[in-house]
Amino acid sequence: MKIGIVGLGLIGGSLGLDLLAANQDSKQNNYVWGISRNPETCKQAEAIAAVNIANTNIENIPDRLLAETEIVVICTPIASILPTITAIAPKLPSHVIFTDVGSVKAAIVEPASKICAEFGQRFIGSHPMAGTAFQGILATERNLFQNRPCVVTPSEDLEALEKVRSLWQSVGMNIHECSPEEHDRAVAMISHAPVMISASLIAACQQENDQKVLKLAQDLASSGFRDTSRVGGGNPELGRLMAEYNQSAVLRSLHTYQQSLQEIINLIESKEWDKLEAFLANTQRDRLFYVE
Repeated sequence: MKIGIVGLGLIGGSLGLDLLAANQDSKQNNYVWGISRNPETCKQAEAIAAVNIANTNIENIPDRLLAETEIVVICTPIASILPTITAIAPKLPSHVIFTDVGSVKAAIVEPASKICAEFGQRFIGSHPMAGTAFQGILATERNLFQNRPCVVTPSEDLEALEKVRSLWQSVGMNIHECSPEEHDRAVAMISHAPVMISASLIAACQQENDQKVLKLAQDLASSGFRDTSRVGGGNPELGRLMAEYNQSAVLRSLHTYQQSLQEIINLIESKEWDKLEAFLANTQRDRLFYVE
């Protein structure tokens, strides 16, 4: 396939890396062009073979490549997905299928589909749930997507849907098909709300007024705190966009969490230790449904 990737960060770069590596590993014939705002990123993407060719402007990608492009993957931050499609759709042929990697779907899928339809193009929403704590083209990894879940949103255009499914399956992802609304509620619980909860934990620790105790806590912090605070110490822009574009579902999850936290507070205040242990036994059991 000939594939365009707009946004050459961790996700876009890793996708290109796997697609081009497949040319050697399984004798495929993929060709990947890329777009990044940063000229240095374009050079680095070419140097590590994440793309065949990259540029800061789609108009500098050869017309013959654009004419043969089958899928364009938008790997920009959430707020840039729709403006990016609006900007480049007129420069691409009508047979092109657009998809994205945004962690929010309800705010993206319908308007993106309408933009693409103006040019005879099609849009299928995607969310590959893979990543690391690092960012940028130099953080790219081979096999980043292997055995990880990827959501694709339903479409009456079965051809376009199958091509997008096949794209993610080709880099080893396990496909889950669901509506944008179902997706957003699910990821609010297991991805978006945890960012806010983790950030709140860090902020609560920093409210300790006794500097000696605070310094001791910092010195003693180990794997438990590292695990629970990791997502709260991530990219602030990404966290803000999760809340902004998935506000309703994030608030729903946070209010539910607030109720659970209050239940624990009540049990501790009333010294109901057996009930607290039973609560923790239930969460120990239920965790296995989410983390194997």
